[in-house]
Amino acid sequence: MIDLLLMAGASALSSMACACLSSSSPLALAVAHRPRSHAHAHSHARITKRQVRPRCCSSMYDYNNSAPPMPSLSPLQFPTPARSSSGSRLRIFSGSANPRLAQEMACYLGMELGKIKIKRFADGEIYVQLQESVRGCDVFLVQPTCPPANENLMELLIMIDACRRASAKNITAVIPYFGYARADRKMQGRESIAAKLVANLITEAGAHRVLACDLHSSQSIGYFDIPVDHVYGQPVILDYLASKTICPKEVVVVSPDVGGVARARAFAKKLSDAPLAIVDKRRHGHNQAEVVHLIGDVKGKVAVMVDDMIDTAGTIAKGAELLHKEGARAVYACSTHAVFSPPAVERLSSGLFQEVIITNTVPVVQHQSFPQLTVLSVANLLGETIWRVHDDCSVSSIFQ
Repeated sequence: MIDLLLMAGASALSSMACACLSSSSPLALAVAHRPRSHAHAHSHARITKRQVRPRCCSSMYDYNNSAPPMPSLSPLQFPTPARSSSGSRLRIFSGSANPRLAQEMACYLGMELGKIKIKRFADGEIYVQLQESVRGCDVFLVQPTCPPANENLMELLIMIDACRRASAKNITAVIPYFGYARADRKMQGRESIAAKLVANLITEAGAHRVLACDLHSSQSIGYFDIPVDHVYGQPVILDYLASKTICPKEVVVVSPDVGGVARARAFAKKLSDAPLAIVDKRRHGHNQAEVVHLIGDVKGKVAVMVDDMIDTAGTIAKGAELLHKEGARAVYACSTHAVFSPPAVERLSSGLFQEVIITNTVPVVQHQSFPQLTVLSVANLLGETIWRVHDDCSVSSIFQ
């Protein structure tokens, strides 16, 4: 009798299981409609010329030392499917250097920033605690090493260490602005190569990968013993310039120094293959430059000066003066990183430039604003790169 009851129970359970797995059951529908990998969808994303604002998220960082946000434009939009962090192993955390950029990146990805506690003790020491689990997750830490460079760098190292000790599977340091990239070679005796030192610190702290934007020189990639994804802010600026009513035949791209010729040539090629001019300068010391003469013709042209960063604006301002003397009709300044150390704002707003176009890799505070300034957002570009790294897709195809 007991054996018969057991056999009947097993038969009933088997019937229930078959019913649950029938074509009309929720479980079968969920299995049948599982989303496929987005690898192929992302590998062919193209840059369009539509201005799209990033989607808003409910969570926003509010650091006590952060200034009111500057308005920024997001001219790049990648036609990718909606993404959600539910059930994903992707996590994005922001340091205190540029939380608004990190928030825009998270909005582009359709997710919220991870919860993190960052504070400073009375003696200046930095404390970091992750307030959610990252065990087995693919973690991206957004922290440019902009001024104050040493504090922001140390904060990044401690964030990496916190993730490593929390058993994160992969840790990527997203550094929109790599502050020590200018110290990338030994020009005189007894000089340090700080770029290599900082690369070693980031690696030893526990980072598995670095995502950087417009390094001062590409050779800095070789200082890292871990993979580096080097993205460029030029597509954002080019997309914005394409929306302006400037005749391509009237444009000449100008490199502010000989070292930036390769960057300016690549920019000119994508800007309707515009002609190139070079400002020849002599540097007498750090942040001290003297313009000698101009190589190329800018008479009656719209000069677009291209550089990777603007610090004190001495080089680019003296170059603009020379361009006006040589007969340039208007001068535009384009740069990815706006460090804006004094007296940069005074030089840039003195009337030499028709427009100063920068990106938000470095936060621009309210007192640094002036009428000719235009701030473009690289959030979509960096957000797309983060997703492709996480999804094991091509990054270089973004710039093709």
